Amino acid sequence: MEERDRRDQSRQLYGYYPDTGPLRRELYPRHLEFFAAGLQYRERAFVAANRIGKTEGAGGYETALHLTGQYPDWWVGRRFDHPVSWWAAGKTAETTRDIIQTKMLGPKGRRGTGLIPGATIRRITTKSGVPDTVDTVEVQHVSGGVSVLGFKSYNQGRSGYEGTERDGIWLDEEPPIEIYGECVIRTMTTGGIILMTMTPLLGLTEAVMQYFPGGLPETGNTADPSGGQ
Repeated sequence: MEERDRRDQSRQLYGYYPDTGPLRRELYPRHLEFFAAGLQYRERAFVAANRIGKTEGAGGYETALHLTGQYPDWWVGRRFDHPVSWWAAGKTAETTRDIIQTKMLGPKGRRGTGLIPGATIRRITTKSGVPDTVDTVEVQHVSGGVSVLGFKSYNQGRSGYEGTERDGIWLDEEPPIEIYGECVIRTMTTGGIILMTMTPLLGLTEAVMQYFPGGLPETGNTADPSGGQ
């Protein structure tokens, strides 16, 4: 029974968004809309409240699909037919470890029980400075090659994002605008994508406003001080 449970936990990616049942994917229209938008847009943001599945069910899930190439039959978003070079980044090294790293790999002592299927993990390297933090993960891609996922944090500053090309970058929570801009540059030559999953706790910042047409929110039903609409 323990071995069965371990195997089930190492394959959790395959249980997301089933055809039927209480967690069937038709109940998650915003997630599906976010995935589908990847065919048209290089930059996407899932802006939502806390605890609704934006980190695990949107950013983490899509990242795991791109790393492995194991897209479900129903997948309508962007696909890569080759191994990818990817970053996943959070606010600090600690939050990246506690949230993103744990979602993707599982907790310490149970690596391979996260969103990345355990059987596809080829190698994990660690980094110094913060205990139990992972630097990179090598993931088997269905094409036969190996994808690489690197973990980063915003407190590395803009210079920590310079110099290398990436097929995709997942930003969990809002980054400083200079880091966001650097991530756009990293994905330009590859035609890569940026996924941002965030709760807009800082208000209408530059990073948030760039997702509105013309850099401004819609004002159709918003009352103004003069009494107009």
